[in-house]
Parts: sequence; structure tokens; C-alpha cells
Amino acid sequence: MLLIAGVTTSFAHYMWLETSASGTLNSAHEVKVRFGEYTYGVIEEVNGDAFQSVSDFKLWLVLPDGSKKGLDVQAKDNYYLATFVPSQEGVYTLALDNKNMKVLDYSQYDMGIMKPQYHAKAKVVVGQSFSPLESTNPEGIEIIDHSKSAYAVNGEVKLQILFQGKPLPENEVSIYMTDLWSKKLWTDENGMVSFTLPWDQLYTVEATYDENTPGSFNQHAYEYIWHCATYSLMPLKN
Repeated sequence: MLLIAGVTTSFAHYMWLETSASGTLNSAHEVKVRFGEYTYGVIEEVNGDAFQSVSDFKLWLVLPDGSKKGLDVQAKDNYYLATFVPSQEGVYTLALDNKNMKVLDYSQYDMGIMKPQYHAKAKVVVGQSFSPLESTNPEGIEIIDHSKSAYAVNGEVKLQILFQGKPLPENEVSIYMTDLWSKKLWTDENGMVSFTLPWDQLYTVEATYDENTPGSFNQHAYEYIWHCATYSLMPLKN
């Protein structure tokens, strides 16, 4: 039972981005890449085996004009740090992609042989213009923010879950905050969910999907691909 619990805990980890939702023109803006289980207060150390197993990721920035560029990261104690300087007003989409994780054989725990893939997003708004996040993962799962205004306590958030560019209906979505607070929602026929933000805290949103397509990665066969998408957000302080 202890072994199964350990495997399940490791499998439940996810990657997420932390950043302020509001940016300023021509001022450096920081982004943190984390790995762990936010609601349990588990944040892995960069040099630990757990974080190293997911460290082969790429971080991208999509500018309001649609142009895209990679961001360099620096290893810190328990996160990777990236910075960029907004040069345009509008919505910036931050996207992390990790499709280079090794195949995991959990068949002895009745979880099969899987190929994990992570995709994390965050939004930075410069000015007062709001638009949906850019699509950044056409081959897998992703979360698109359709909110019409800045995040605020008791304000509404509207998200859409896509898989391979199409809405993912009737799919579970988990919303996490610290101190074991969580909420489960299900997408509608258009892949949409909406909720309010009850507190002035960081929230992480997670959606997963099992793609039952066998294949091979680095000469290791797998039975299915486990897709995990996250989106983080924090209400702006008054």
C-alpha cells in the first residue's frame, strides 16, 4: 500500500507557471516554473530527482501581435526563473511544453505503461485590452482563458479545455489553492468551465486526458499518452 501511495503521489505531480497577471511596458517581468503539488504545499527542488525528471522543457512567450519567442531560464532553489520585457500593450501568453519525459511502466499498479506530457500556461496583461489566450499545443491538451476582465476576488473566470485544437466535453477540471482547498468541475459540450475566485491567492487549474494510442518513445513502447495541462492565475490586489 505504501508503494502504491508513493507512485500515485509522484504521478499526481504537475508543472505550473507563476507570474503576476499584470505587466508594465518596458519593465522586466518575471515568470517562475514549478513542479510539485501546489495544494499540498509540495514544491520540488530544482536539483532533486523529481524536478530533474521533467527538466527537459521549453518555455515560450506569445506577444499580442502573435509573434512567438523562446525564453531562457535560470535554475533557482525550487523553481526556474525567466524574464521578459513587454514592448506592446495587450495579452501575453506564456506556455511551457514538455513532451520529452520518459515512458513510465506502472502496470504493476494497474495503471499501464504511459508516456506523460505536460503543458502549462499563464497570462500577462499589459494595459486594459483583454482577449483569449493563444493556442499553443495543437498536438495535445491545453487551457484557453476566455475571461473578459482582470482577475478579481469574487470575479468570474471562463476557461476552455482543448485537445488537439477541439473542445474537450465532459472532462474533469481541478482547481487548487493552498491548504488542501480544491474544487472539481466538468466541462460542458463546448469544453467550457466557469468559476469565481473566492480569495486573494494563487490558483492552479489542472486538466488531464488519456490518449489511448500506443507508440514508442526513445525505443520504449507505451500503451497510452497521459496529457496534463495546467493554468495558474492570481487576483490582482486592490
